[in-house]
Amino acid sequence: MLKNGPRLAEFFALAENYLYIGMALVQCSITGKDVWGEPHDRNEAIRVLRRTLEQGINFIDTADSYGPEVSEQLIAEALHPYPKDLVIATKAGFDRNGPGQWTMNGNPKHLREACEGSLRRLKLERIDLYQLHRIDPHYPADDQFGVFKDLQSQGKIRYVGLSEVTVDQIEHAQKIVPVVTVQNRYSLADRSYESVLDHCGREKIGFIPWNPINAGNLNALGKELQRVALHHKITTAQVALAWLLWRSPVMLPIPGTSRVVHLEENVAAATQKFDDGELEALGQAP
Repeated sequence: MLKNGPRLAEFFALAENYLYIGMALVQCSITGKDVWGEPHDRNEAIRVLRRTLEQGINFIDTADSYGPEVSEQLIAEALHPYPKDLVIATKAGFDRNGPGQWTMNGNPKHLREACEGSLRRLKLERIDLYQLHRIDPHYPADDQFGVFKDLQSQGKIRYVGLSEVTVDQIEHAQKIVPVVTVQNRYSLADRSYESVLDHCGREKIGFIPWNPINAGNLNALGKELQRVALHHKITTAQVALAWLLWRSPVMLPIPGTSRVVHLEENVAAATQKFDDGELEALGQAP
């Protein structure tokens, strides 16, 4: 989800020369355990979705594989008809065979069918941001990117994003279809995709770090993170989210949550004030 606030401009950069920056919600957390089946508390999941709009958030990220299909169905149940400014992003490219089981499926026929399914479940005529969940090595990458180009030409999707990709893969895809966002695992404690983030910053591509709190081990950062959190009287998770927003102007964290109280904590991190030196020191911590 994306929250309007002093740091937030608009999201989609390449096509219309503007970019949303802020905080989003990843909707795998409103499914059952291991991203499978119905949520433990369906009513709370609905409350989380509706509370997002009350918090001024207008961007939600999901995928057809969350549940599978459960997350998209819940979003439509809770929020349709959608406010005009609500942007819903979803993804395709994974098959699910059971709890915690993920199998890449970049078959072009499957990707086309997946888009139709997401449109139907989300009750949309066009998906604002459609993302390739993974580039499947079993099928030519050009064919997978070509499907997204065709879907865009047909008016079924507005913008295209990629997930878990390298700089070379981004540049390859850009030759076939404009890429507006990249969604890679990244956090204060896990910066293996630093070069991809830097590339996105140079090219004005939105960078969507998934698992932005739990990726890596925040405890391994030592006393500095605890010190900053205690000084500001907030949680270490809130500090970690604030650091991401400080780290790059193209950053759009997607902290997942299944409870309203955690949603509100995440949103509060976007408006917390820090000294640049504090956050710079965190970034240099071993």
